[in-house]
Amino acid sequence: MSAYRVLKNITTGQVLLNRAKWCASSWCHFKGLQFVSHLPNDEGLIFVRGNESIAATTIHMFFMAFDIAVIWLDKHCVVVDKKIAKRWRPAYAPAHKAQYYIEANTLIFDQVSVGDQLNFDEVAK
Repeated sequence: MSAYRVLKNITTGQVLLNRAKWCASSWCHFKGLQFVSHLPNDEGLIFVRGNESIAATTIHMFFMAFDIAVIWLDKHCVVVDKKIAKRWRPAYAPAHKAQYYIEANTLIFDQVSVGDQLNFDEVAK
């Protein structure tokens, strides 16, 4: 599986991220965006879990230099929750079970609504 994907909002037809890193390994889950000083507007991370869960898709914001948008998706890639996560806060959990979650620049927040269908099948160039 490619390291980077294109994240699209199928509901609106909009490309949300041109380069979203596929984050399925334990190391990638651990590191995330910690200690990153800047994130381009068109980049982010797609975190992948083995099944739907609230606990396994809860994040913390320790060691973060900036706020981010977090978008949680169920196993069908439907948005189940979204939040602006503030740096140095202890925890953010989705309102419903999720299997995937996206971490990106806060500009993405208003481009996605709960209930939207997202897609990340296209490999980024």
